Amino acid sequence: MDGGADGWMDEWSDGWMAANQLFVACGPWRSVQETSLKVPLHLVQGLRIPKSPQVRTPPYGFPWFPAADDPTKPVHLTAFLGYKAGMTHIVRDLDRPGSKMHKKEVVEAVSIIETPPMVIVGVVGYVETPRGLRSLATVWAEHLSDEVKRRFYKNWYRSKKKAFTKYAKKYADGGKPIAQQLERIKKYCQVVRVIAHTQIRKVKIGQKKAHVMEIQLNGGSVADKVNWAKEHFEKTVDVNSIFEQDEMIDIIGVTKGHGFEGVTHRWGTKKLPRKTHKGLRKVACIGAWHPSRVMYSVPRAGQDGYHHRTEMNKKIYRVGKAGDKNSGATEYDLTQKDITPLGGFPHYGIVNEDWIMVKGSTPGVKKRVLTLRKSLLVHTKRSALEKVQLKFVDTSSKFGHGRFQTVSEKASFFGTRKKDLQA
Repeated sequence: MDGGADGWMDEWSDGWMAANQLFVACGPWRSVQETSLKVPLHLVQGLRIPKSPQVRTPPYGFPWFPAADDPTKPVHLTAFLGYKAGMTHIVRDLDRPGSKMHKKEVVEAVSIIETPPMVIVGVVGYVETPRGLRSLATVWAEHLSDEVKRRFYKNWYRSKKKAFTKYAKKYADGGKPIAQQLERIKKYCQVVRVIAHTQIRKVKIGQKKAHVMEIQLNGGSVADKVNWAKEHFEKTVDVNSIFEQDEMIDIIGVTKGHGFEGVTHRWGTKKLPRKTHKGLRKVACIGAWHPSRVMYSVPRAGQDGYHHRTEMNKKIYRVGKAGDKNSGATEYDLTQKDITPLGGFPHYGIVNEDWIMVKGSTPGVKKRVLTLRKSLLVHTKRSALEKVQLKFVDTSSKFGHGRFQTVSEKASFFGTRKKDLQA
């Protein structure tokens, strides 16, 4: 009996090993270390929602329709970078004739995005091919700041900091190689984009490495775009030269990350009854017997948040300038106050540079870089064409320390306090 049992086990193990080798040789199968069953990868992928590869994700496109890239219009940028500061609320009169809410006050949540001027440091020319756009030539400026050079090093402190030292020599003796590359772009390219970076030192977010992106140029001919880019090398561009009040824009960013989350938190499935065996925060049935695999549409646990998202059609309510001490006032509220609430924005601080106010929320946490892009659509809705006139901008503490709009208002309410006398 013992010999027979051992022989049967030997035959079974030999057969299993042969089948295992056959399965492995047949295609993309998981190894034994990854799973206890031999399951092909294409049958267990599920609805994968991956993490974003980087914090500043590039937009998937720029405005391309004829009205956006009109040769008769002046050359202009189509996107900008900003940093999320926080949220507040405003009061305004709704301007919708024929509606019951016409000329009535509404309270709306708004987001404040700090947008310090960006520096243009290069230009890229693209050629249209049957497989899409292909870059033909890239021209950089002669001088680059350390903020953008840090982007090319993993460890700036231990590096020799020699980036672009050889490239800068092309500008010697009149810069003939640079002029040749610019002429190639004018002759062969259909799409022109500039390379711009943020001035990260002006935003107090604890980072020294600037964010760099390509921004498409619209308007004018290809030669006009190249000349515009060359003239703006090493110069700054303000946000108010690209966007204006009442304009509809798209905001691109990475959402707030939550890590690996269960199915109830990730998909909002209903919790099972209390006496359910082996857990409540699960999906009771993940599929039928056949097809003998879990479908991609079944809610499963996995990565939640930190995804690339584009929020379209966000209306600009106000564009603020740096140093404006009265940026939070309106025609109805003449109180002298800036846009920063008392105590600063939580987890961000004080807004010292240019900023824009958009309706609603924006992706990501505080201090996250956001891409502001001109809308891809031609807007005809009445809500998109409506002129916004603010009546009140709330600047009270976002930490919950009272309803006071300014420091002087708070001081007049409390009067002289004990700590003031001791000081």
